Amino acid sequence: MSGVLIHLPPGEGMGTATGRETGAVAPGPVTLRLGAGGVARFGRGSASTPVELRLADPAVSRLAGEIRVTDDHWQLSNLSTGQTYLVENPEGAGEYFRVPPRRAGAPIPFEFARVVLPTRGSAVSFQVFAPDHVYMDPDGMDGWGTRTLTAFSLDETATYFLVLVALCEPRLRDESAVAVATTPQIVDRLRSHPECGRLTARAVSSHIDYLAEEKLRISAPATADPRQGARRNGKREAVVGLALRFGLVREEHLALLPPRAPAPHRVEVAGR
Repeated sequence: MSGVLIHLPPGEGMGTATGRETGAVAPGPVTLRLGAGGVARFGRGSASTPVELRLADPAVSRLAGEIRVTDDHWQLSNLSTGQTYLVENPEGAGEYFRVPPRRAGAPIPFEFARVVLPTRGSAVSFQVFAPDHVYMDPDGMDGWGTRTLTAFSLDETATYFLVLVALCEPRLRDESAVAVATTPQIVDRLRSHPECGRLTARAVSSHIDYLAEEKLRISAPATADPRQGARRNGKREAVVGLALRFGLVREEHLALLPPRAPAPHRVEVAGR
């Protein structure tokens, strides 16, 4: 990895540290570039505690944390004594993890991450871009013995995959962290697709059963509600959760769906 890019959007902080907690520091975006071995500290800062990335909120510690770049990833240290930080994946389906107080060198797996610090008002955050993660060449891995089977074999050209993408769409678009598309919603969403014009609700349910039982091999929960609707909703949630957790459906797959219809405009009628 050649390094990371740290970006503090305008309004989130007061710029890079000048050695003073207050003073003439122009608000605005800040961008830092760190190569392998580079370190950047963030927090409120002070004359005795300089930081490279200044977050001038009174709820942020003077020395809140540290980012350290290694050869193949970057690490986040939480130097506060009582605040937990969040690291979010803006490109994922609500993925995040917590970095507890005094946690040193937590490895960050996301290529694009948002670091969020709590405050007394709205949280402050900054972004970290790590675009050069290293991957092994699959052509050089054939001579390691018996070929490894694929855990989840999905055909991205099949109708069941379109149903799966439509099922995951609300969470991929961050419209809801818990909602799962219903069968009528999926039928309506795929109606304009050239291969799904005659797709019925019964067919959608069959595709979801096929995904759960054959492709993703999701076992029914032992505490399933005896009502069919509750069991089916639980199955849908399990399918969506597994597909998003393992990256089987990603944001780029939304391009397989038909364009979304524009929201209708409200027409105001003037009173008499």
